Amino acid sequence: MKLSEFKFNLPADLLSLYPAKNRDESKLMVVNRQTGTIETRIFKDIVDYFNEGDVMVINNTKVFPARLYGNKEKTGAKIEVFLLRELNQEAHLWDVLVDPARKIRVGNKLYFGNGDLVAEVIDNTTSRGRTIRFLFDGPDEEFYKTIDSLGETPLPKYIKRKAEPEDRERYQTIYAEHVGAVAAPTAGLHFTKQVLKRLEIKGVDICPITLHVGLGTFRPVDVEDLTKHKMDSENFIVPNSTAEIVNNALDIKKRVCGIGTTSMRALESSTSANGRLKPNEGWTDKFIFPPYDFKIANSLVTNFHMPESTLLMMTCAFGGYDLVMKAYKQAIKEKYKFFSYGDAMLII
Repeated sequence: MKLSEFKFNLPADLLSLYPAKNRDESKLMVVNRQTGTIETRIFKDIVDYFNEGDVMVINNTKVFPARLYGNKEKTGAKIEVFLLRELNQEAHLWDVLVDPARKIRVGNKLYFGNGDLVAEVIDNTTSRGRTIRFLFDGPDEEFYKTIDSLGETPLPKYIKRKAEPEDRERYQTIYAEHVGAVAAPTAGLHFTKQVLKRLEIKGVDICPITLHVGLGTFRPVDVEDLTKHKMDSENFIVPNSTAEIVNNALDIKKRVCGIGTTSMRALESSTSANGRLKPNEGWTDKFIFPPYDFKIANSLVTNFHMPESTLLMMTCAFGGYDLVMKAYKQAIKEKYKFFSYGDAMLII
């Protein structure tokens, strides 16, 4: 398929700047692939679509405050540093994006807070990418605490407002556990303790994987021929316990639901030759777009995505291009909210 086939007109007022007042009261569009029907519910109603022995695979990655604002030595010029990934824990080496990039050169020192944190630029990686070393003497725990206090919640640039204190909690799933993501696995933002409890009472298994979401999730596709697009690699883990529960559900023909496109990527990056899930850890740059034969999950929860995004492409691969685009048309008409803080879609 071509990039232009994923273009649609999204009214600016449908791009959600803030989350719903209560996580589980976002709208939920339920799309049935068998019947082609589309219905509108509230997210907490998701419990009605799952039964004993069904499985939901959640991504328990935890977002860290990856956006730092500081100043360049001597000139005092304001700079933004976006922490992408830690390259070496002992040396405090990080892969980052800087803005404005033209002002940041190898050898520059950068100051954050009142000099609480100092970094030195040691390499150029891309036009905006740099490798920096934090000059920090204390224990690791103190270092991460300092990052936590100085950093800002890394809301995606599409959300055109400054991060606020409430974002620390709301741009994080309630089951976030393993620190490492620079963006939230947003389908999971709708879950509450109450919804998880009701699913548990029904006998639905909630199984974790970990995929540390990187900025590549939002990287625009700039080639018309999708086979030429390269995804950024993201680190993931599929534990043995999750593989066992998922495979058992598949064996007895139960519903296996990927909560979010990140969970789906981890699952599809860990399939065995006989179409079962295998325990796995490593890096994945898997790009899923139509046509694609999903091996593991047979249902999906996801948010409403931006035009021409890789996330929309995966959703279309799963739900069927025509049906998903029809659902998006209806979502725009019915004023569903889009993107990270928006409403949800369940495809069954």
